[in-house]
Amino acid sequence: MDVLIWVAVIAVAIGAAVWSYRLKRKRREELAGMARQLGLAYSPEDTAGCLGLPFALLQRGDDRGAENVLSGAWQGVPVLEFDYWYEVESRDANGHTTRTTYRFSCATTEVEAALSPLTLGRENVFTRLADSLGLADVEFELDEFNRAFTVKCKDRKFANDFVDQRMMHWLLGTDAAFSFEVSGRWMLVSSKRRRPTELIPLLGTLKGFRDQVPSVVFDLYGLRASG
Repeated sequence: MDVLIWVAVIAVAIGAAVWSYRLKRKRREELAGMARQLGLAYSPEDTAGCLGLPFALLQRGDDRGAENVLSGAWQGVPVLEFDYWYEVESRDANGHTTRTTYRFSCATTEVEAALSPLTLGRENVFTRLADSLGLADVEFELDEFNRAFTVKCKDRKFANDFVDQRMMHWLLGTDAAFSFEVSGRWMLVSSKRRRPTELIPLLGTLKGFRDQVPSVVFDLYGLRASG
C-alpha cells in the first residue's frame, strides 16, 4: 500500500512539473510573438540585467529572479519589460517551512535626470514595501490624492517637485493595478503578472508616467544641467 501511495505522489509531482513546463513554454512563445508585434527584441533570460535596477520592488524576498525580457523602443520611448518574481520563506510553530511566490510584470524606462528613490502606489499595494525600507510618507495639498495614494521618499523636496498637481491628477486616472517607482535615471511601472496580450496598457502607462515628469525635475535634477 505504501508503495502505491509513493507511486501516486511521484506521478502527481511529474504531472505538475510537465504542466508547469508547458505553461512556461507557452508564455515564452506568446511573449516572443508580442515582442514582434511591438517591434521589440525578446530574450527568455535576463540578459539586460533587470535584477540590478535600483528599485525597491526588486529587493524583496529571500530569493528573486527576472526573465522574459522585451527591450527596444516603443512609441519613441526606450523600454525594458520583464517578468519578475520573488519568494518569501516562512516557518510555522511546528518548524514547517513554506515558500510563497509573488509574480509581477514590470516595465521600465530611463530619463536624463538623477531621481531620488521614490515609491508611489495605492495604499494597500505599496505601504508595506516602502515601510520596510524606512522611507517616509509624503502628503500633498490634494486630499483626494492623499486618500488614494501613498508616496514614500526620504527627500521631501524632490517628492514635491516630482509629484506636482499635473502628476497627481494623471495618477488619479490610472488603473489601480499599477504601482510606480523612480530611482536614479530609471522609472518603473509594475503590476501583478499580466498575460502577454495585456502588456500594451502596462507600456502605455509607463509612457504616460514618463510624459508627466514635470519640467522642473529636469531643471533641478537633470543630468545635462548638473554636468
